Amino acid sequence: MKRHQIITAAFLGSAIALGGLTVGAGTAHAADRAGKESAKKEAAGPTVRAEIGNPLKAAQELVKAKKYKEALAKVREADGVADKTPYETFVMEETRGFILMKTGDQGGAAKAFEAVIGTGQLSEEDRLKRVQAVAQLYYQAKDYARSASWTQRFLKEAGPNEDMRTLLIQALYLSGDFATAGKELTALVAAKEKAGQPIDEQSLQFLANIAVKQKDEAGYVAAVEKLVRYHPKAEYWQDLILRMQKKPGFNRDRLSLDVYRLMLAAGVLTRGEDYVEMAQLALGDNIPGEAKAILNKGFAAGLLGTGADAERHKRLLAMAEKQAADDQKTLAASEKEVDAAASGGPAVRLGDAYAGHGQYQKAAVWFEKGLKKGGLKQPEDARLHLGIAYLKAGDAARAKQTLGAVKGGDGQADLARLWQLVKAG
Repeated sequence: MKRHQIITAAFLGSAIALGGLTVGAGTAHAADRAGKESAKKEAAGPTVRAEIGNPLKAAQELVKAKKYKEALAKVREADGVADKTPYETFVMEETRGFILMKTGDQGGAAKAFEAVIGTGQLSEEDRLKRVQAVAQLYYQAKDYARSASWTQRFLKEAGPNEDMRTLLIQALYLSGDFATAGKELTALVAAKEKAGQPIDEQSLQFLANIAVKQKDEAGYVAAVEKLVRYHPKAEYWQDLILRMQKKPGFNRDRLSLDVYRLMLAAGVLTRGEDYVEMAQLALGDNIPGEAKAILNKGFAAGLLGTGADAERHKRLLAMAEKQAADDQKTLAASEKEVDAAASGGPAVRLGDAYAGHGQYQKAAVWFEKGLKKGGLKQPEDARLHLGIAYLKAGDAARAKQTLGAVKGGDGQADLARLWQLVKAG
């Protein structure tokens, strides 16, 4: 999320040009000249009395000389005059706010511009500029609660503004209102998603950080899932997969191979021993084609076939290659027997075998048959594998539909949700 840029003092020129004050007669002479000057005043616009205007003109000259302390003293002199008109207060506070911005007193400048707004002397455009400035100045002054309040006022009165909404979220967060900051940022991200607009990585990181502040595990995971979707990086994937396995009820014993499959697809299977374990799990599940494929990837990546275990890796690959070759010879012949089986279990196992050999379209056919027949011990596992087969076959629409329908309380639904973040093909 980009940092909000503060308005500079230059914006004040739209309301009052410093040095351009119209100063009227002093109080002692004002009554005598009222009738004579009435028409002239109406034509020239509002004026300030000399006892206010002269110190303010002096203050403006001192500003030009960068003598800000002396300039503020002149503003205080003008402020000592009683019964100021709204316009006189407007000019005085506008001048004060300008000077305080120059001195770096953002909080004081914000208060001055609050007073300016309260005079009712601004056009609608300039009033909204002051409301915006007050919000930004309080933010710079680290008065985040007031900044949030004025930013909310600006958004209510001026309408949607992404920069100011960003300021609001930051101010809410820094004021300690994490819940409201999270709601605002979640809504902003959702609106961008709906509009098909890009979502910056910093905003999603901020959303995850807000969830951490609230100890909201589900909110954190949802934010990191969006990071994986829009800004896929290994560290985000690793975080998600690790958290998934730590969830209560996740059946790591039964789903270890599926976890490795996801890690491989996400590009976070980076250790040689993980390739070996994944291959051994595949062999144990009688999926030698997958074991062979994973070992070949490990060798190609330079993670296997080197070091003290090089010979063991070679022997394991040779065994997987032999079993995969034998498996290939029997697959087609076993289809009729599997088709005749009463339950869907054999069909699902045949689907796993075809998937192991990279034949994903055939695998999907047999997963579908197995699910249709029923009688499965773990139907959600089969549905998960069907969704993965569709994904790897390049059928993104069916993959999304199937994976989105996976249920199961021991990890299948979590795996399916993360597989939907994997690129198709």
